[in-house]
Amino acid sequence: MPLKDVQIVSGIVAALAGAASSVAQAEPADPVITSYPSAAAGDGATINGYNLSRWAEDWSAYRDPAKRTDPLDSLKYLPLDDDGDIYLTMSGEARLRMNMTSNPQLIEGPEQRQDIIRLVGGADLHVGDHLRFYGEIAHGQLSGKNVGTPSGSLRNKFVRQQYFAEAKGRVGDVDLGVRYGRQEFTDGPNLLISQRDNNTIRFVLNGTRAWARTSKMRATLFDFETTDLGNGGLGDDVPDKNRRFSGVSAGFVLPSQWLGGSNLYFDPFFWRRRNYVGTWGGVVSPAVRYYAGARLWGNVGKVALDWTLVHQYGRFGNRPIRAWQAFAAQSVRLGTDKSAPRIGFHADYGSGGGAFGNGTLRNAYAPFGNNIYFSYGLFLTATNLIAVAPNISFQPIKGVQARLEYQFSWRDNVRDAVYRANYSPYIGTERVPGKAVSRIARAQIIYAISSRLTLTSRAEYLQAQDVLRAANYKNSAFLATWLSFRF
Repeated sequence: MPLKDVQIVSGIVAALAGAASSVAQAEPADPVITSYPSAAAGDGATINGYNLSRWAEDWSAYRDPAKRTDPLDSLKYLPLDDDGDIYLTMSGEARLRMNMTSNPQLIEGPEQRQDIIRLVGGADLHVGDHLRFYGEIAHGQLSGKNVGTPSGSLRNKFVRQQYFAEAKGRVGDVDLGVRYGRQEFTDGPNLLISQRDNNTIRFVLNGTRAWARTSKMRATLFDFETTDLGNGGLGDDVPDKNRRFSGVSAGFVLPSQWLGGSNLYFDPFFWRRRNYVGTWGGVVSPAVRYYAGARLWGNVGKVALDWTLVHQYGRFGNRPIRAWQAFAAQSVRLGTDKSAPRIGFHADYGSGGGAFGNGTLRNAYAPFGNNIYFSYGLFLTATNLIAVAPNISFQPIKGVQARLEYQFSWRDNVRDAVYRANYSPYIGTERVPGKAVSRIARAQIIYAISSRLTLTSRAEYLQAQDVLRAANYKNSAFLATWLSFRF
């Protein structure tokens, strides 16, 4: 790496380290809940009682007034009948964020500054043990410098972000349930499907989800349309009839005595994605893509792992689709305490090839994956990509979590382009030689000021390598800081 680039990366890391030292007197964050995780049920991780999907939270313990410590706790359990079987849980979030990006889209030019506000309010009505209704509205504001024309996921005056009805019950040892309406769906590997919390307005779908669960296994059936987000009021965020996502996700708790003691989950899945306006290589055509894969994740002693393998097949117009994705993240804890540092790496692969030809399309495609995993600035995605990233996570002081990472990226097929997070190609990269795409230094610090309030700083520096440089793309620095309050 050139000396100038080393100095830039060093400056980013030093700035974040300085931010951490300024909060050295912080109180420790509340401990992570260690019971059977909601993530294993396909609802995402719940930490300190909070989940990204607010409907996945359970605040019924606040039925006991003695467990409430402040007035906001009272909003988590509002009884509507004498017995308290009908109750309302209120939730909300306010997030203030600023992003700074040099050479946006890796094109030499003025820096971009995004000033972002997210406001979310939700209400969860429980009618006994078997029926509930959930509603959530959101506002997304974006201004700044050189922001272009923001999409509805970045700027949205008013949106019905989620609204659904749910019925559930128990037959023997099996929990059964069905949910219908607009909802977040995360039952699968995070790099394939996620809420995309990086956006101002999160990714939501419209349709039906049904499930059956026991303490050791589960299955989820779903059929959704995606949501076409507008920038205005409540009437312009509508189901997208051109894109449909359906399938089945399953999960099994593996025996804890395996590998000398473990806490592992095995999640096979089979999905179908239909897109009547699919685009590759400048060609628009109907596409049907199937996903057959599995995820193995959890802990074996001090080792944490998260491995996914998925085969994709189908048709793009009259052309066959044959693609693969493989994600492998692993780390080891350097000590007996749960807050001890962890070192590890992730190695990721998304096949490429055929987008600019007439034969088999080999470009991998995630339905709605978490792209910040590959680039905070959304410069890359797991299509025609090979990435390896060693990393370290540690707690420099109580209440602060830090992570440093350095990623090497190459393309899989030299006759295909390098792709941004929105799957648009870097024009010209399909015509230049070389495999090396970029090197990326990343740093993140999260300060848990309290269980409700967090401060996050995230920095990244992308150094263009052979392929991007040959196509005249530039280096880029990205910095984001945000304050998030939830109740």
